[in-house]
Amino acid sequence: MKVLIVLTSHDTLGNTGKKTGFWLEELAAPYYAFIDAGAEVTLVSPKGGQPPLDPKSNEKDAQTETTHRFKADASAMQALANTQKLSEISIADFDAVFYPGGHGPLWDLAEDQNSISLIEQALQADKPVALVCHAPGVLRHVKGSDEQPIVRGKSVTGFSNTEESAVGLTEIVPFLVEDMLKENGGQYSKGEDWQVYVQQDGLLITGQNPASSAATAEALLKSLK
Repeated sequence: MKVLIVLTSHDTLGNTGKKTGFWLEELAAPYYAFIDAGAEVTLVSPKGGQPPLDPKSNEKDAQTETTHRFKADASAMQALANTQKLSEISIADFDAVFYPGGHGPLWDLAEDQNSISLIEQALQADKPVALVCHAPGVLRHVKGSDEQPIVRGKSVTGFSNTEESAVGLTEIVPFLVEDMLKENGGQYSKGEDWQVYVQQDGLLITGQNPASSAATAEALLKSLK
C-alpha cells in the first residue's frame, strides 16, 4: 500500500508580511495513520525539498501526540526535508493521495497544473483522494470526465467561513474554501467549528479542520481495504 502526501511550497501569507505553509498536525496525524497501518508513504511538493511549515502550527497550543512524535522521528523529518517534486511523480506508482492543509495550498496547489492532473488521474484510476482543512481548496480547478467541477453534486466539507473568520484571515486568503466548494456545485456541509467532521462521496474524502486530520486519513485507509 503506497500513499502519496502532497504538501504546499508556498510560504507567504498574502500581503501580511507573515509566513504560512502546511499545518503540522494535518501532516503528522495522517502520516502515522498510514505508517502504523503498514503503508509506504512518499512526501512531495511543487518545489521539492523542505516545504514551509506554518509557524502557528508549531506553537505550543497546536501540538498533539502525533506532532511530538513526528518532530522526534528522524526518518520522518528527513523525508520532510527532502520531498520529491510533484512534477516528477506518476499516480501509477501509488494507491491513494492525501493533501494536508494549512493556508499555503490556497495559493500554489489550487492553481498547480501538476496537482490538478494528479487528482484527476487518481480518481479516473479509481484511487481515493483525501484532503483536509484548507486542502479541499486544491479541488478548485479539478474536473471530472464530464469536464464539470469534480465536486459538483458531491458531499464535501472543508475549512468553514466561520473558522476562517475566527482566525482573522477572511480578507487575506485568495478565496474561501467553503464558498468555492459551493460555487463549484458541491454539496457542502460542516460540523461545529474545530470539531471532527469528515465527508466521503465515493473516492473523494474531505475533512473540515485540523481536528479532522486523523479521521480523514482513517477514511482513506478504509477506502483501500
